[in-house]
Amino acid sequence: MKVLRFKKFLILLIILGGAIACQSQGNKKEVSSSDPADCRTIEHEAGETEVCGQPEQIVVLGPYVLEPLLALGVQPIGFADHIAFHQGEYDNPKEQIPYLGSLVTQPIANVGLAYEPSIEAIALIQPDLIIGVQPNAKQYDALSQIAPTILLNWSEPEKNLKGIAQAVNRSQQAEQLLKDREKQIAVAREAFAPVVATHPELLLLFTSLNLQEINLGNPAGLCHSLVKELGFQLVSLPELKNSEPNSPNPISIEILPRLNDAELALVFSVNSGELESINNFNQHQLSKTKQAWQENAIAQSLDASKAGRVYFIPTYLCAGLPGVIGTELYLEELEQQLLPSK
Repeated sequence: MKVLRFKKFLILLIILGGAIACQSQGNKKEVSSSDPADCRTIEHEAGETEVCGQPEQIVVLGPYVLEPLLALGVQPIGFADHIAFHQGEYDNPKEQIPYLGSLVTQPIANVGLAYEPSIEAIALIQPDLIIGVQPNAKQYDALSQIAPTILLNWSEPEKNLKGIAQAVNRSQQAEQLLKDREKQIAVAREAFAPVVATHPELLLLFTSLNLQEINLGNPAGLCHSLVKELGFQLVSLPELKNSEPNSPNPISIEILPRLNDAELALVFSVNSGELESINNFNQHQLSKTKQAWQENAIAQSLDASKAGRVYFIPTYLCAGLPGVIGTELYLEELEQQLLPSK
C-alpha cells in the first residue's frame, strides 16, 4: 500500500510539475493557437489576461460563473460550487448541481469549493481557461500558473457575460442573450403590473433556517434588482439608507415590526447540508425556514403574514445565478408564487 501511495503521489507531482512548467507564462499562456491575431486581452478584476484560440477545457469556480458559460452554450470540464451540496465528481450533473445541472451534458470534475478550490484537482484536469470571481484573488497566482485565469465581479452579471463571451469567442451571442433578457423583463413587468399597483411595497429578508440570523440582503444582487425592475418598492430602515452597496444589513427579528409597511414579503433561506438530489431542492432549502416562520409570533404578527402574502425562495436561486438563466428562473418562481393562477 505504501508503494502504491508513493506512486500516486509521484504521478501527481509529475502532472503538477508538467502543468506548471508548460504554463510558466502564467495568464499569458496561449490556449490553442500561436497566431497573435487569434488572441484577445480580457480585462478583469485581477488585471488583464491574454486568451488565444478557442478554449475547450474550462474550469469554473462558482455557479455565478457556470451560469453565463452554459448560457453561451459552452461546457466546462470542472466546477466548484459555493456550497458543498455534493461530494465526489459530478458524474450525474443533472442530479447533483442545482438549477444548472440539466444543462451540463457530460460528467465534470469537482474541484472543491468556489472560494477555496483545490489547486491540485484543477491542475490534474489540465484546463486551458479558468474563470473565477473576486474572492479567488488569493489563489490567482497559483491558478494563473496552470492556465489563463480571469476573475469577475459577482455583482456585474452583464459585464461578466460579455467578458466570458470574449474569452470563448461568442460575443455576438452574448449581446443577443442580453437583448432577450430585456424583452423578457418587459413582458414580466406587464404581467406583474396589477400586483405592483395593489401591493407596491415589498420586503426582502434573508435568513438562517431557524430565523436566528436575519438580514436585508445585498442590494447590488439580482434578488433585489429584478423585483425593482418589475416595479416593486423595497422596504428598508431609514438608518440603512446610506449603507454600503454590498452590505448584507443584518437585523434582529425584533426589528421586523418596523418593516410592517410591506404588503408582501420574500423570505430567502439557504440550507448548506448535503443534498441527495436536486429534485427536492426547494424543500431541502425552505422547509425548516417555513416552519420557523409559522411558529414565530413576531413573524406571524406582520400584516403580510396575516394576509398570506409571504413567499419563500431559495437564496441560491438569485444569489447564485445572477445572470440571464437566473433571471428566467427567478421570474418563473415569482410568477408561480405571486401571480394568480389563470
